[in-house]
Amino acid sequence: MPKNPKRPLTVVAATLAIGALALTGCSASSTSGGAANGAETSNELLTIPREDTATFTSNFNPFSPNALPMTQQSVFEPLLIVNPVKGEPVPWLGASWVADDDARGVTFTLREGVKWSDGKPLTADDVVYTFKLQKEILGGFDYLDKVSAVDAGTVRFDFDKPYAPGLFEVGQQVIAPKHVWSKIADPAKATNDTPVGTGPYTQVSRFQTQSFELLKNPTYWQPEKQQLAGIRMLAFAGNSGANLALQNGDVDWSDQFIPNVQKTFVDKDPEHRHFWYPTTGGTINWQLNTTKAPFNDPVVRKALSMAVDRDQVATLGMSGYTQPADCTGLSDAYSSWRDQSIVDKCEWTKLDVDKANQMLDEAGYTKGADGLRTLKDGKPFQFKFSVGSASSDWLSVAQIISKNMEELGVKVEVNSPDWSQVVSGYTDGSFDSGIVWSNAGATPVEFYRGVMSEEVVKPVGKTANENYHRFGDPEATATLEKLVATADPAGQKALVGDLQERFDEVAPVIPLFSGPVWGAYTDERFTGWPSSDNPYATLSARSTTTVLVLTSLAPAQ
Repeated sequence: MPKNPKRPLTVVAATLAIGALALTGCSASSTSGGAANGAETSNELLTIPREDTATFTSNFNPFSPNALPMTQQSVFEPLLIVNPVKGEPVPWLGASWVADDDARGVTFTLREGVKWSDGKPLTADDVVYTFKLQKEILGGFDYLDKVSAVDAGTVRFDFDKPYAPGLFEVGQQVIAPKHVWSKIADPAKATNDTPVGTGPYTQVSRFQTQSFELLKNPTYWQPEKQQLAGIRMLAFAGNSGANLALQNGDVDWSDQFIPNVQKTFVDKDPEHRHFWYPTTGGTINWQLNTTKAPFNDPVVRKALSMAVDRDQVATLGMSGYTQPADCTGLSDAYSSWRDQSIVDKCEWTKLDVDKANQMLDEAGYTKGADGLRTLKDGKPFQFKFSVGSASSDWLSVAQIISKNMEELGVKVEVNSPDWSQVVSGYTDGSFDSGIVWSNAGATPVEFYRGVMSEEVVKPVGKTANENYHRFGDPEATATLEKLVATADPAGQKALVGDLQERFDEVAPVIPLFSGPVWGAYTDERFTGWPSSDNPYATLSARSTTTVLVLTSLAPAQ
């Protein structure tokens, strides 16, 4: 799980309509260009800030929720990568795959000639052992019955039920070397200070609390794509410092929120400075803890939603980088799945303060002479809205919503400690409400599973890595079970329509807007960046597509 819920909780591409794509092998496309020349000096390193990390603590453990940036983007690699912009899989450590017709399993053929950074070959045993550790340490993959090595270059995944998304979920798990991790006494607590991986930049050169550097993997399987001298990561305690570093030209690539990016960044050097914010992420939701009254009442959830001025949230809070969400909950990434007939009759995601007040009155949440509402037990209708202090964009959104709630006589206190404290409240279920980035995948299955499935609901006190609001709906759960077992596109479309209707009925979360995938860069020192004209990846430096960028960039001529 990421350190904060500003990033997708499950960046998996749960593609259901796999068709011929899933049943046939693919080969990764090549990128032209020679190896990097010259000494590996600091001014030749690709420099990237992290705005949500005040200090770095050495931890390159791919099984740790507190792993350092680039652990799962540059040091370790998956079997395949899914580009959310194109919705296409890119073969990586897996050269090809064949999915079962009945969606009960998948077989991967490993790429030949891949070596770990210590020179040992990648084998199917590494994949088997990785999934053993992953399930033991972090859990997940509940549908995965067995992982077996058919031979040194072939891995078989067997599911305990038809589960079409499993292909891409197992495919995007980063792989670790068995010969290293089988000798570690406690893999869950290991910091793995000297990592051994298959990625392009694995060698820890310098490590300090404010920065660290990764240099080339000496045995990388794509040496012609190692055109960078290495990577340097910088730690910042918030957007402001990271943005200033970008504006001053101290970093090459940033993926945090930047207010008025055109004026503050691009216009200072329009020849070299660029940004691209596709809304291919999940939906940004206001989540209410449904284990606490009155949030267990769908009337309350809908009434609060109707008082949110989403136009103001999108234009002021998010600087106009996105659009308001509707009552399907789907982000712009799923436009082809959206049922317009449901959107046309949306009510509770449209601003209507009078109606919201009426709904609360009729439901028994009355206003006193002071204009403030009370709960049914007579206590004040007030609660906290949690958001990390480092996120200036989401803080603005929270303040807008807090002000909106005054129109209902509801007092909302914006609570903004460090993200670690906020996430702790989310995961253990002690929070009141908060802002969260939903699961994102190639289809809506991950989104709806994360907000409505009974299978992902954890009791208060037990750690939740998704569905912080702890809402499960039997009808939605049954529909999702049918959906993941269906490979027919028409059948999938109908079932996703059923989920949209159910979301509209029960309002499990309050959708706010589609999540932009932030990304800004300067090509003064490095070229080959993804863009709307060449969307081979997103500009996120912390996603599954990051390694595609790292292996496509080259020094500017």
